[in-house]
Amino acid sequence: MNIRKVAATRTRPEAVSLLYPELSTQAPSHSAASVSPHFEIPPVGSVTVVMPAFNEEGSIRECLRRVLQEVSVMEVIVVDDASADATASIVEEVAGNDLRVRLERHTTNRGKGAALRTGFALATGMVVLVQDADLEYDPAEYDKVLRPILQGRVDVVFGSRFMSGSTCSIRYFRQRVGNRMLTLLSNCFSGLNLSDVECGTKVFRRDVLERLDLKEPRFSIEPELVAKVASIGVRVQEIPISYCGRSYAEGKKIGWKDGAHAFWAILKYGIEHQRES
Repeated sequence: MNIRKVAATRTRPEAVSLLYPELSTQAPSHSAASVSPHFEIPPVGSVTVVMPAFNEEGSIRECLRRVLQEVSVMEVIVVDDASADATASIVEEVAGNDLRVRLERHTTNRGKGAALRTGFALATGMVVLVQDADLEYDPAEYDKVLRPILQGRVDVVFGSRFMSGSTCSIRYFRQRVGNRMLTLLSNCFSGLNLSDVECGTKVFRRDVLERLDLKEPRFSIEPELVAKVASIGVRVQEIPISYCGRSYAEGKKIGWKDGAHAFWAILKYGIEHQRES
């Protein structure tokens, strides 16, 4: 199927009206209490998807197909973190059929955090959404996680695999317990009341994201993002999402060392925040 034709079909005015009826003709009116006077409400079709990828040849084509079907997406920046398989060539092939796709490549494996920072720096959309290339998170739920930002009610949305209404398939008990412990520790420092600090679904207004001085090179960027969002005092909402976790045999990469790095990142940025406040 020609992806350009799909994109053209999905971005017709009637498609926008069906997905976002309150935004199809004009932005909704908001009280001063619900919308910050410093921020413009983003229009539909203003979303950059940043997709870090490392050895994801088995899923990335389907992931891109699903992402590009979403009417909100204006560009997809795939950051290939020195994959040893056909990930980059698959992305190049898709990019040849859809100008919204852009490939950036790291010459050495630097980690998810470094890949995200590369993608964030290149994003041009008013809203930036993180999408893993392994399809553990479903692009069909973009409407749900984008709506609070497109309505001007919040500045950042974090997904949650554990809230009521989520559909979660975490395969390893130790990961669930470890995430609970990390989330509790993060909440103690940040003052937020999150249920899933390590969830990969995160959505930001780009002007908010640009205020974050991110440092972490690997999976510890997840708690760093939460800590630094909390430190600047913007409006945050957590939303239940679906999650279909992979096994290590299927390519899951996060391990106990990443949990240890996340623990230290929470302590580091939590203490920094307390010293600054």
